[in-house]
Amino acid sequence: MKLGRSKSGSEDQRDSADNAADPTYGARHIAIIMDGNGRWAKRKHLPRAMGHKKGVEAVRQIVRDAGEMGVEALTLYAFSSENWNRPEDEVSDLMGLLRQYIQSDLNEFLENGVRLKVIGNYQALAPDIVSMIDDALRKTASNKKMTVAVALNYGAQDELVRVTQKLAQSVSDGDIKADQITNEHISQRLDTSGLPPLDLLIRTSGELRLSNFLLWQSAYSELYFTDTLWPDFDRKELENALKSFGERDRRYGGR
Repeated sequence: MKLGRSKSGSEDQRDSADNAADPTYGARHIAIIMDGNGRWAKRKHLPRAMGHKKGVEAVRQIVRDAGEMGVEALTLYAFSSENWNRPEDEVSDLMGLLRQYIQSDLNEFLENGVRLKVIGNYQALAPDIVSMIDDALRKTASNKKMTVAVALNYGAQDELVRVTQKLAQSVSDGDIKADQITNEHISQRLDTSGLPPLDLLIRTSGELRLSNFLLWQSAYSELYFTDTLWPDFDRKELENALKSFGERDRRYGGR
């Protein structure tokens, strides 16, 4: 999906110079709906679990690439609150891969100044995974180069319900009046609080929907859809998405 406006020759020259210095095209926060692991495996006549394993390898490389390119925050949709409806053996495989990823990549996060953030109700996962996540969050908390936010047991509607409950409690406690609630009050209570506003949301595999992901945060983000399946999504694909972002005319409802 590629939207934009025509530019004059002088504008193109200026943009080329700016983009050479900034491969992110000004995108500080990128989110990705990583879709297509199962179809990737099916096309190659492999077990579905192999698609998820290859997908984890793609995560590892995109985190490295995004960090090298200067992205400040990368949010990845790893496991939705609806994914519990998948077959038990597939959920078990996904949880096993999550354990392996945390164990194998924590040192790399520490070495490269990457801070881990988790959005969603990850406390509902298996106790050993929760313990591993808490340990990784604590160890990477002071890292400043880049934040990788992983959505685990996350659903945007659930997130908004939780925010509403918090605000309702604040009203009940007399901390704020209902008619004083603003967008900022909501944003401060979202799971993504503290991250830059979402600039670009990418979805792989050709599906054209948000699947209950960052519904509030994506209100004015740019959307980019690619037919590439997630295990095949690489640095070149990320560069293409960012280039498309750089060609957009972001007006935020203005003219």
